[in-house]
Amino acid sequence: MTSSDEPRRSAKSELLKDLFPIVREAGAAILSVRDAGFETESKEDGSPVTKADRWAEKIILDGLQLVAPDIPVVSEENASSHMMKAPEQFFLVDPLDGTKEFAKQDGNGHYTVNIGLIEDGAPVLGVVFAPALDQLYAGVVAEGAALSSAGKTHIISTRGQAENGPVALTSISFPDVETEEWLAQHNITKTIAVGSSLKFGMLAKGDANIYARMGPTMEWDTAAGDAVLRAAGGAMTDLDGSPFTYGKKAYRNGPFIASGAVSG
Repeated sequence: MTSSDEPRRSAKSELLKDLFPIVREAGAAILSVRDAGFETESKEDGSPVTKADRWAEKIILDGLQLVAPDIPVVSEENASSHMMKAPEQFFLVDPLDGTKEFAKQDGNGHYTVNIGLIEDGAPVLGVVFAPALDQLYAGVVAEGAALSSAGKTHIISTRGQAENGPVALTSISFPDVETEEWLAQHNITKTIAVGSSLKFGMLAKGDANIYARMGPTMEWDTAAGDAVLRAAGGAMTDLDGSPFTYGKKAYRNGPFIASGAVSG
């Protein structure tokens, strides 16, 4: 096949590809901090932060300035960006989602690097990289999603509900009574506890059906994973079924339901 015969990549696919070395470099920095040892500090809101969070964020912000200098960035560790009124197009960045899991150093690897692109309130592309697991989830909405691991890449998609009922993903570090009540009300009894935005990756590749979250999250926690999930055929909604949007006040999320194909 000659180069002229190869399918043209969309502009969003090209941008997504440019993000891969950025998240991998950030992931390498996170693992370097893990291996060297670190202290966990507390931010003003009580959430944990480490050198790995800050180092990874700097790498990402510097990288985005090179590949997409005209797109504004809202990132977790840059508090001043949280005051910005959401533009029509912007990145949401969580340099280390699952800091609590990272700080445990229990070897489960449930922490991720996240970059999502928002347009008109909706996620259009995202990349989620779990450096300790060497799993990179990526997707462009309406174009598809893929998982790269151990040097191999394959297309992923959500799955239908099994005959013996749906499987729900729950948080390891942030369990909440409201979510447990919602699952009980919907007769969902099979659950898997997972840390960080890996839950979206598991939905996207068909390992589970539902991720319901009633407790508080921020938009940078969900944007990248949400994009991958939608690209893989899944959905993200408010509790009433309306589309889940971004650019909300202070970039704070309300309750949501993330789902794969739950019927069929």
